[in-house]
Amino acid sequence: MSDPRNVAHNKKVKQEKAHHENSPAAGATAKKKKRAPKTAEVATDDANKEAAPPDKPPVEQAPGDYEKSQTVLSKLKDMEFHSRANIEALAGLILTIEEELKQKEFSGSIGEIYAAQDGFHTKIAELIQTYEKKIEGLRPAV
Repeated sequence: MSDPRNVAHNKKVKQEKAHHENSPAAGATAKKKKRAPKTAEVATDDANKEAAPPDKPPVEQAPGDYEKSQTVLSKLKDMEFHSRANIEALAGLILTIEEELKQKEFSGSIGEIYAAQDGFHTKIAELIQTYEKKIEGLRPAV
């Protein structure tokens, strides 16, 4: 009885030889078939394309746009999370400066930063909602 490894190896070698003999790079052994141009079929296809009324233009979507958009959305959500954390930290600092340290001259400056951060947080939350709706349109059909 022969070793199964040798049988498998011989089978693989035969498959590779057959593949090389049938490949276009094999030169004289490969046979190429020439076909006559199909002008009648091409002409009718062109006529059908021209006669058909154009529907709404398709949204051109490159492969991977949905995945890239998901990555952008993820980063926006991460920024929104950190913005919320910054707001909480600033609120804590305002309390510390005003009540514990009694340094009221700095509470106005931190209050301005708090207001700016809160404005940023509001705008990024709105952007996330709008962007999520846009991404739903990019979702590939399953």
